[in-house]
Formats: sequence, structure tokens, C-alpha cells
Amino acid sequence: MIDIMRRNHVQVSGNGPQTIMFGAGFGCDQKMWRYVAPHFEENYQVVLFDSVGMGNSDVTLYDAKKYSKLDSYAKDVLEIMEALNLNNTIFVGHSVSSMIGILASIKEPERFSHLVLVGPSPCYINELPDYVGGFDKEALEGLFDLMDKNYIGWANYLAPVVMKNVDRPELTKELEDSFCSTDPVIARNFAKTTFFSDNRKDLPRVTVPSLILQCKDDSVAPIEVGEYVHRHLPNSSLMYMEATGHSPHMSHPEETIELIEQYLQRNGLTK
Repeated sequence: MIDIMRRNHVQVSGNGPQTIMFGAGFGCDQKMWRYVAPHFEENYQVVLFDSVGMGNSDVTLYDAKKYSKLDSYAKDVLEIMEALNLNNTIFVGHSVSSMIGILASIKEPERFSHLVLVGPSPCYINELPDYVGGFDKEALEGLFDLMDKNYIGWANYLAPVVMKNVDRPELTKELEDSFCSTDPVIARNFAKTTFFSDNRKDLPRVTVPSLILQCKDDSVAPIEVGEYVHRHLPNSSLMYMEATGHSPHMSHPEETIELIEQYLQRNGLTK
């Protein structure tokens, strides 16, 4: 029997009656939430985890075929919830974990109270003029070509594109190091799963209320994407952030905390 807690390096803290669970974006692990998650420990049980292949997860359990679909990552989230006997959970997902949380909530909505989606994107590829995803298919294929030929060079290129905030190079360096610490084969597979998935048709199937946090000047999930998600996601709220880039929980943790708190307070989920 697989040890779910060990597989995903699940960490539990806090003392509150309700659970808030944080999922990291592509190429990242739970450490990326260290500026935000501790704030919620006073009023919530906080659950952090690493996707298989990322961070301190059990990499021996990574299966390329299994994890070629976001549905498998969503299944892992539900297995963590089952192992911890979690229901009525607030799920906070960054980037691809937003979609993973959405897919999990469609499968077992009773386990979720609300979704908080930080920089979500159901599809990264442009289908102009009807849909702006942020990337031309040819540009993405070029990124994968660079990934194959020069993985370090790929990380050096992508990290500043994702992070922005050029005045804080330490954040870019941390993201670059996170990319480089991941097995290149796993990273490539996860990148392909992330950037070539199309979950637009799944959005109307969501029944759990949600908050979309949209950064400005986000090259990965531009404003058009956040607004598309809001239009097609039932019972959703959209908040525009002053934060720039694609990782506000790292670059602008105070604003991230404040907006999540505002949303939870409006929905009677915090003191």
C-alpha cells in the first residue's frame, strides 16, 4: 500500500476547525508558500504537499504515463484528502495547481468549501482571435526544444519570464534553482502536461465557489485568461492584484494574504 503522506511529503500544521490546503505551481514545491501559509495557522489547519516528482515527494513513485494527465495529479489531491479525512476544505492552488484543484473539485465536490485560484489558466495556447492563452504553439515548442538541448539555459530563460520583479533577483534565482533541482525528464513531462492541457470545457462543470487572483503584467497567465476563467467558472469572483509576474505568493505575499482573507471573510470562513 502506498504511503500517501510520504508520497506527497504532506505537512500538516495549525489548529483551526477548517482546513486550508496549498498546491504549488509547475516546477515548484510547498516551500514557495512559506510567506503565506503560516499566516493561516492560527485559524485553520494548514496542509502543504508536493506533487509527485517535485520537492521532497517520493520520486520513485513517478510514472510518466500516469502523470501525463492533470487528472492523475487531481487524484493524488483527493487521496491526500481521504488520508486526512478532509471535507469542506479551502483549496488554494497556484498556476497549474489551480486546474488540478478544479479537476479534483469536479470529481468530489463535497471535499471542497471554496477554491482560491492564483494565476489560473485552463489553456496556455493562443487560438486567436477567440482565445488569448499567452503563448503561440510554436513558441512553446521552441521552449521544449531549448529544454531538450540546454536544460539549464531553459531554466535561466523561463525563471525571469515567470517571476518578473527584476528589482528582486533573489526571487528569480530561487525559482531558477527550483527548476534546476527537478529531474529534467520529470520536469519536461510535467511541463508538457501543464502547457499542452486544455481544460476550458471543465470550467462550467465546477460547482464549488471560487476566487480568481489575477496579477498584472503576467506573461504566463495574462489578464485575458483570468477574465476568461471568471466568465466561464460558475460562482466565481475575480480580484485584480497590484502584484506583477506570475508568483504573487512569493513576490507580494502581503497582498496575496490580504485578498484571500477578504474573500474568506466575505464568505464567513474566518474571524
